[in-house]
Amino acid sequence: MTYCVGLRLNKGLMFMSDTRTNAGVDNISVFRKMFTWEVPGERLITLMTAGNLATTQAVVSLLEEHTKAASERNPSILDAPSMFQVATLVGKTLREVIATASETGQASESAFSASIILGGQIVGGETRLFLIYPEGNFVEASDDTPFFQIGETKYGRPILVRAYDADMSFEEAAKLLLVSFDSTIKANISVDLPLDMQTYELGALQRGREVRVEHDDPYYQEISSGWGDALRAAFASLPGFNFY
Repeated sequence: MTYCVGLRLNKGLMFMSDTRTNAGVDNISVFRKMFTWEVPGERLITLMTAGNLATTQAVVSLLEEHTKAASERNPSILDAPSMFQVATLVGKTLREVIATASETGQASESAFSASIILGGQIVGGETRLFLIYPEGNFVEASDDTPFFQIGETKYGRPILVRAYDADMSFEEAAKLLLVSFDSTIKANISVDLPLDMQTYELGALQRGREVRVEHDDPYYQEISSGWGDALRAAFASLPGFNFY
């Protein structure tokens, strides 16, 4: 399992993903789940993956191959004229990888399932954020749905719903995401550090700050313990319950 979040902010986009991949409690590995392509001054494309590792690696490898040897049948995401067309190409690649694996492997497609968060900007267009499903179709973030999660989403969602603000700075958004990830890590062993974080500033057309948060990161440790203390204090401040 995994946990990835993409936020749409007024200042741009914010991405965070964990790196844990497991096939049972005794087979745990670290794999990067955030990938970026850029042509500085022209486009920035970032995607994050969740699901079957072989499937997601195949999708990323194919997208990378097509950027180096594009053809009419296999166009490159670096040549697509809009982020909508990029999302279409990524969705098509994901659908084809799953279909191929299902034909040659197990009968059930669920074993090869994967989902993707895709975001970025192409010169002349706006920043856009998409959630791409295993079937290859996708939805776009909006004012009503300003962030997407994939993987183990339920534990970290409440803090995002309650505290997200489109006017947040990148620093505030990073704090929000770290609290969301910490809540997920505390509740589910299939999600863990290191965490990869990336910012994209509106109109920059190149990657922003990239940070890897390790287990011994002092700020993360402060956030983790501070959030626990704050929850206990908030709970204690609530009025007591009386049995009548």
